[in-house]
Amino acid sequence: MAHIADHLSVEELGRRHRTSSDACAARHYHAIWLLAQGRRMSEVAALTGFVTRWLEQLASRYNQFGPDALGDRRRHNGTTARLLTPELLDRLRTRLEMPPPDGGVWNTIKIATWMAQDLGLVSVYPQRAWDALQAIGWSIQAPRPKNPAAASPDEQDAFKKNSPRPSPKRKHAAQDARSRSSVRTSTASG
Repeated sequence: MAHIADHLSVEELGRRHRTSSDACAARHYHAIWLLAQGRRMSEVAALTGFVTRWLEQLASRYNQFGPDALGDRRRHNGTTARLLTPELLDRLRTRLEMPPPDGGVWNTIKIATWMAQDLGLVSVYPQRAWDALQAIGWSIQAPRPKNPAAASPDEQDAFKKNSPRPSPKRKHAAQDARSRSSVRTSTASG
């Protein structure tokens, strides 16, 4: 039987387990609630699906730091964006208003190259350029490729002039409403 510090009452642990909007925190509160009731680690492991070693770590963390130690702590681990900072995204917005250095159109490789130069890095993966475009609400818009065998505008005009005009369409005679696939039947009683 694990010792659980009385940061919260057993009733409060149960209430938080039932009302937590975060699924990870709810599962953690559930495990601590069961342990606080005096249940054995193996029983709580069977009920929650957690392994015994994790339950021991979770109970230790709760005993040491209280309820703030429960839930997915990776979301708030104190790290900040190292590559796609708001300043870089602002500079990228400004830079995309001008054409790329080689002319043409922007693509993720050109943006990744610009980002690497701007940040003083050797290289940046093109995926990070795509992430940056999404972060500023942009996407790569590629023009539709031109058919290399397409006719020139002069050839198109000549074709239009020399093509026969379609004749006016004739209206088709209305189909007879009767069915022709079987013998005619009468629906009148008689």
